Amino acid sequence: MRIRPIAEGDLAELQALARETGVGFTSLPDNSDFLADKIAATEAAFAERRPVDQRNYFFVLEDEDTGALAGCCAIEGQVGREVPFYHYRLGTLAHSSVQLDLHRTIDTLFLSSDHTGDAEVASLFLRPEYRGRERNGVLLSQVRWLFMAEFRDRFPDKVIAEMRGRFDERGKSPFWECLGSHFFPLDFDEADRLTGLGQKSFIGELMPKFPIYTPFLSEAARACIGQVHEQTRPALAMLKKEGLRWEGYIDIFDGGPTVEAYVDDVRAVRASRRARVAIAAGETSAERPRWLAATTDMARFRAAWVSRGPDAEGVVTLSEAEAYRLEVSAGDTLRILDTEETP
Repeated sequence: MRIRPIAEGDLAELQALARETGVGFTSLPDNSDFLADKIAATEAAFAERRPVDQRNYFFVLEDEDTGALAGCCAIEGQVGREVPFYHYRLGTLAHSSVQLDLHRTIDTLFLSSDHTGDAEVASLFLRPEYRGRERNGVLLSQVRWLFMAEFRDRFPDKVIAEMRGRFDERGKSPFWECLGSHFFPLDFDEADRLTGLGQKSFIGELMPKFPIYTPFLSEAARACIGQVHEQTRPALAMLKKEGLRWEGYIDIFDGGPTVEAYVDDVRAVRASRRARVAIAAGETSAERPRWLAATTDMARFRAAWVSRGPDAEGVVTLSEAEAYRLEVSAGDTLRILDTEETP
């Protein structure tokens, strides 16, 4: 398995992935024109033909044996620069009566664009048949930190990740049904589809500009605030391990949490380091993949598990198969991460 940038020839498989992601996966809509534009924008980003604040880096996990795409992930260089980027910010308002000696604090939701200009890690999806083997989910999640560490000057100070919110046994979002459905003359899937296509201006135009008092919401809707979809829990756990935390921002449609951190504080960014490549004849393999390696050439970026970490001299010895997978030669440079190193 290896990570590489998405390419023009991947459109059909990318659309197949989009169909498998399910409801609430906003960043990968099932729309061939949109996905083709995403691929073109990604190719321009890796070739550094777009301004830094307009770059979207989209990666795919490729099965070497079959050539199939097993999953995907992405980094958006800066959110909200081309289209608005909205959240609800969970806040508190205090009310008191001196005469009656009463004091109440009420949770509120404010429409916010506070994360405009931050980077975003997004679009993490792994096909079911590739889950639970070879640590593919970890590979997809961690590669984004190696990329940001290697090309640090292309990214802002902060990074966020939006988590898919909770849905009930009917596949419906209680948060949406109690709140969003009253302001948008659309069903959830249509609103979600438009947002995924980048058509977000209707949010600012139709959503209330005043704080929403959460006690007015149903109990089921309040229970969704800051909670994740069952299938999203592993991704959230990996992000928390890297140091991302929930600071009170939620998705305006399903109430899922947005976690955040300063890029330089992310564990994998701090722990990764460069190493020189040496190549040994013969195949080597690790029982449990631990060392993640990524190339330092943006235009031909590749990443994969390798069997060894760097030695005391800063040299990482690869098998011929590993060197072929990463498309590197002896003397080249890799960025290496020990994914099991204690934070």
